[in-house]
Amino acid sequence: MSKHDVDLVRRHLPEHLRLTREEPGCISFEVSETDDPLIWRVEELFADRAAFDFHQQRTRASEWFMATSAIPRDYEITILE
Repeated sequence: MSKHDVDLVRRHLPEHLRLTREEPGCISFEVSETDDPLIWRVEELFADRAAFDFHQQRTRASEWFMATSAIPRDYEITILE
């Protein structure tokens, strides 16, 4: 992640947060900077797999995704049954 990438995230993140939090089944969605300005912490919780899948589909069609798709991501997804 470069300074340019950080600027892209900061520019597009507020709208991405708003849209995600308004999704049906979104219980919690938080993104925060860490001590390393090139690393961001993402914590998201959805009511069920269908809500998470909807989020993934909506995100892939969003301005957020188009603007930030080249930024490397390293996620760990945990599904609770």
